[in-house]
Amino acid sequence: MTVDPKLLELLACPKCKGELEYHEQSPEGFACGACALFFRVEDGIPNFLIDEAEPIPRTDGS
Repeated sequence: MTVDPKLLELLACPKCKGELEYHEQSPEGFACGACALFFRVEDGIPNFLIDEAEPIPRTDGS
């Protein structure tokens, strides 16, 4: 999936409304650094359901 940079500027984390970072490599998806959540892209469709997001391990000891 290729994400238009203009669209990426408009997308926000569904939980905190913060910035999302797009990850093109496997697993493809969007990461929110503030919430430490990863939202997968499945079959070309982003899944922004908070309950289905995967936790990202924090490296700052929190």
